[in-house]
Amino acid sequence: MADVAIPVTAGTVEADTGGDVADYIALMKPRVMFLVVFSALAGLVAAPGAMHPVLAIAALICIAAGAGAAGALNMWYDADIDVRMARTASRPVPRGRVSAEEARSFGTVLAISSVLCLGLMANWLAASLLALTIGFYIFVYTMWLKRTTPQNIVIGGAAGAVPPMIGWAAATGSVSLESFILFLIIFVWTPPHFWALALLRTGDYAKAGVPMLPVVSGADATRFQILLYSIILAPLGMLPAIVGLGGTLYMVAASVLGSLFVVMAYDCYCKREGEEADRAAKNLFAYSVLYLFLLFAVILVEQGFGISGGALPSLWAL
Repeated sequence: MADVAIPVTAGTVEADTGGDVADYIALMKPRVMFLVVFSALAGLVAAPGAMHPVLAIAALICIAAGAGAAGALNMWYDADIDVRMARTASRPVPRGRVSAEEARSFGTVLAISSVLCLGLMANWLAASLLALTIGFYIFVYTMWLKRTTPQNIVIGGAAGAVPPMIGWAAATGSVSLESFILFLIIFVWTPPHFWALALLRTGDYAKAGVPMLPVVSGADATRFQILLYSIILAPLGMLPAIVGLGGTLYMVAASVLGSLFVVMAYDCYCKREGEEADRAAKNLFAYSVLYLFLLFAVILVEQGFGISGGALPSLWAL
């Protein structure tokens, strides 16, 4: 599919006195930050060996700060887009609570501090991965892909998939096949998750000049891509059990959750008009968040309480 560049004219928003604490918290996209920290925690807990609890908490705070920095820098650069979309018009910069320059300064300081602190308190591999994630999200996704190609979420989703690897690296000083599998799960999960939302906000994205897949290729093509990625995601979600990262509980959970994901994606694919179509897309979007949360929660429970007996023989033993 050819890349499509859609010009966007910047909106003018005057900021007031710099906002309050709640505005700066909103700049960091706390809901996104929660998922980032949760997936990083799963990687940290699943990693072999033990990390001192104080250092582990410090590492997670650094990762949270890095995620918040990426959110703030995204709001700085996307101020002209956010003001045009109903979903984002209430953010601090479009509302004039915080200026774009203040968001940029806040995000820059937070990014540098989070990377340096993670390097000093954990290790520089984890810090480098965090820096790479922030840089990729801002310079590759936000500044380039988001405004030029309908594949923005597919490629840009790599930034949101790295946190489990950062958590693993913080605990071990290395990365591994297991941590890469956790990366792959989030990477493949990202397109159907965001495309389900895009189906509901197609008009918003078109108005803002963002070439999301439904805007460029249409809703039906988007529904097919959602179904395709969901079919790939379901077996991919079972891989942690195959490599010994998850046990019997995880395999059962991944099988059920993955099957439900495909069923809901198929429902979204079949229902193409009216309120039924919107409801199917909304249900899939909501379920996709629950899917990822439960999948990583099971890893946390099994690894944290030492109950992952291994549902299948580990690849290392074959």
